[in-house]
Amino acid sequence: MAKKPEASPRDLAVQLLLQVLDKGASLSTALESDPRLARLEPRDRGFVQYLVYGVLRQYHQLHVLLQQLLEKPLKHKDEDIRLILLLALFQLQSSRVPDYACVDAAVSQTRAGKKRWAAGLVNGVLRNFLRQKDALLEQIVMDESARWCHPDWLIERIRQDWPADWESILTENNAQAPMILRVNTAQVSMAQRLEQLPESQPVGPQAIQLATPRDVLDLPGFAEGRLSVQDAGAQKAAQLLVCQTGDRVLDACAAPGGKTGHLLELYEGIHVDAMDVSAERLQRVQQNLERLHLSARLLQGDATDLDWWDGKTYDGILLDVPCSATGVIRRHPDIKLHRRAEDIEALVQTQQAILDNVWQTLRPGGQLLYVTCSILRLENQRNVSRFLQQHADAEHMPIEADWGRECEFGRQLLPGEAGMDGFYYAWLKKSLA
Repeated sequence: MAKKPEASPRDLAVQLLLQVLDKGASLSTALESDPRLARLEPRDRGFVQYLVYGVLRQYHQLHVLLQQLLEKPLKHKDEDIRLILLLALFQLQSSRVPDYACVDAAVSQTRAGKKRWAAGLVNGVLRNFLRQKDALLEQIVMDESARWCHPDWLIERIRQDWPADWESILTENNAQAPMILRVNTAQVSMAQRLEQLPESQPVGPQAIQLATPRDVLDLPGFAEGRLSVQDAGAQKAAQLLVCQTGDRVLDACAAPGGKTGHLLELYEGIHVDAMDVSAERLQRVQQNLERLHLSARLLQGDATDLDWWDGKTYDGILLDVPCSATGVIRRHPDIKLHRRAEDIEALVQTQQAILDNVWQTLRPGGQLLYVTCSILRLENQRNVSRFLQQHADAEHMPIEADWGRECEFGRQLLPGEAGMDGFYYAWLKKSLA
């Protein structure tokens, strides 16, 4: 039996988008779980990712454009045709490929599939867009969701929380994030790593930024554990939770293990328990630690419960709670499509339950660093304010730093500030009495 041919890059892009938009999969899961992507040549793999990320970043605008160009909406069974059109509309606005080549590629892709009848539709819609392009683009700026490529509820929430910064936040969310690496300075110095990566520049104590993203397997030292991919904003977590030799440290909600590895790299002689609710995600933690030649005790458990705890208190706790992830949209543009307004209150309740619960495992005099990759005040400052009001043994410790925004409680990084993603940090100490 003849071997079934691999999907073309454009077909694979459509199939990945179907997983995200139709099946509800996260973009990360869709990319990691499809073995066909890894089998592509690097150039083709990059092209697929360019198309998928581009459509998701600009989805709200592309969707409105297509609605105006179609005489009637396509049926759900023709979602693949709709996605071919979205891919082409994205390319026609964002790539250097000649217009005729973009149109021809979309028509050829349609003809090569099982819906040859749609080739004329695709051709007509795209050529109609080119004829009316300026007028259509001028018209859609009146639609705020299309203009900013965000859902209306999220635009309004960000505008309320950050009235002086909301436009820059939305703009940064739609930009491509830089590739940031964490240098394992226990194994190699920053100077040595910068010399081996001459196209990079330092952006933090252990952070370097590549001028152009690269496949991690091509990075010198990655396989040996000398480098990890981690945003400079995320690296603040391990840097803020200063530990001493012999400390027992809990990394709660630890997967995929980036912060666990960073703690062990920075602080020699500490004992880390990495806890997560998902056994599958804990395997990712183990794989990352093995690459780094580090070890931690892995615990599967729900942070809203204490079934996983052995009763021995911790000196320090890194609590990176589940959140809306509104600070990392530029790396995960599918968040704009999957997150709903009603999700926020449920997340806040979970965050409060986790913080209340995990606090019990901290020794008197110990420190807890509360972390989110959210920019929403409900998940951040207001959660910490509520916690301090309800826990007399908790003291807020100001974070003195030259990055981010000082808040009444904690410190907030907004997306794009000093090239970093959006993170919130609050440092809490448990009183001795």
